[in-house]
Amino acid sequence: MKKNKYEIDMCNGSIMDKLISFSLPLMLSSILQLMFNAVDIIVVGRFTGSQALAAVGSTTALINIFTNLFIGVSLGANVLSARYYAAGKDKEMSEAVHTAITLALISGILMVFVGLGASRFALELMDTPADVIDQSALYMKIYFVGMPFFMLYNYGAAILRAVGDTKRPLLFLAVAGLANVFLDLLLVIVIPLGVAGVAIGTVTSQMISCILVLRCLYKSDSSYQLRFSKLNIKSVYLIRIFQVGIPAGIQSTVINFSNAMLQSSVNSFGSTAMAGYTAANNILGFLYASINAVTQACMSFTSQNFGVGKYRRITKVLIDCIILSAGVSLVLGVGAYIFGSQLLGIYTSDADVVQCGLEILSITTVPYFLCGIMDLLPGSLRGMGHSAVPMVLSVIGTVGTRALWIYVFFPQHRSLYFLFISYPGSWIATILMQAVCYYFVKKKFAPGKMETA
Repeated sequence: MKKNKYEIDMCNGSIMDKLISFSLPLMLSSILQLMFNAVDIIVVGRFTGSQALAAVGSTTALINIFTNLFIGVSLGANVLSARYYAAGKDKEMSEAVHTAITLALISGILMVFVGLGASRFALELMDTPADVIDQSALYMKIYFVGMPFFMLYNYGAAILRAVGDTKRPLLFLAVAGLANVFLDLLLVIVIPLGVAGVAIGTVTSQMISCILVLRCLYKSDSSYQLRFSKLNIKSVYLIRIFQVGIPAGIQSTVINFSNAMLQSSVNSFGSTAMAGYTAANNILGFLYASINAVTQACMSFTSQNFGVGKYRRITKVLIDCIILSAGVSLVLGVGAYIFGSQLLGIYTSDADVVQCGLEILSITTVPYFLCGIMDLLPGSLRGMGHSAVPMVLSVIGTVGTRALWIYVFFPQHRSLYFLFISYPGSWIATILMQAVCYYFVKKKFAPGKMETA
């Protein structure tokens, strides 16, 4: 099945070494992207002030709410492409790829208008303080101008992940990220544009990564080769992409809505707490990027093996992914807990901001392996084509638990530490429900239907 040095045969041979080979470049890509995003935060925090730092940080949850529905749909493109590729269905693979890229372009253009029109209104709904809302709205509007580049890169990278290629996206992000760092330094320190300079640098880097991934697909000689003359929407593939992708996108959007509720609660403590949350959340982003790489591997491996009927191997993939995810997240989580002060000190020299960040890290870092397990179960289910029920369970477990915590318990115990107990609590509740769902789905593939070991 493997056709070039970038692709991985996910359906034969040992699993763990291939999971690591797949996950490590993707993990490094995500961490590299976050490091470059951290440069945005560090530069504005150090050279523009804590208000600018709070302004950039307060947009994160909102941007995720607006974009994650479409990014979730890209998971549907990943699952469908992996299934066709493993089964050797070249025609279907090509048509699915062109449908996915066309969808990415349309959704990116749509998000430009949504972001320009709704940014300030959404920030007002979140009770963003008056001293940062103007800068927050400016950052969001510029950021959303780059949405077509953002969408095209993510859908293109999803197609490459479907065939096991996570190395070239790492290279693309490295090039784009270095450009982002250069532009941040130029447009914030040399040309003092503040948050606008950071946003312009981000959009430019997204454009570069988009061009590189589209060029990669265009120059490919495999079934996922991209030809712009073939871009169109074929309803049969669009429906199949939506069957997996829309529930995943809704889940991600609604969960980020719960993060926006948390952001709103953090906002009630003022701009110092907001800045602390921005820095702490960026550190947590490194943890999430690491475990999400394993989740992406789980979904791609599961989808390819499902496509060729190797159901028993799917269980082995999940077990190995849980071992890998838990090991990585425990090492990084404990490290973030121990060195929290030093890590937060990179973002800001304000002692009060660091203290707020430490309150958040003290309850979220060590148990972060639970978040990895919580994501792996629905990731495996999506690889088998089951996306709707895991979406409902994730929304109930994550959003329901956090909403209950924020509106019932938090008002009686107002502290950042108590607020963020909702994180591990929601992870545990969701794992229990997803495990039951996984058990019943796997029962459909009884021993009689499984391939001989």
